[in-house]
Amino acid sequence: MLAIVAAIIFGIGFLMDLIGAQIAGISNTSFILLGLALLALHQAGIGTASVRSYGGWRGRNRTRR
Repeated sequence: MLAIVAAIIFGIGFLMDLIGAQIAGISNTSFILLGLALLALHQAGIGTASVRSYGGWRGRNRTRR
């Protein structure tokens, strides 16, 4: 989920850079840094969907004895 939000933030920053606009003093660099922070949180596992089954996604491939 955070990766999708980061992509949207990067897109907004890119469009603002193309047209040369600023929103209330927020620069394009702020959008880039916010997007990178969201990607870092996504890579850390924050905001990801969790699987409630035993063993996560790896547990489904195992055969029972």
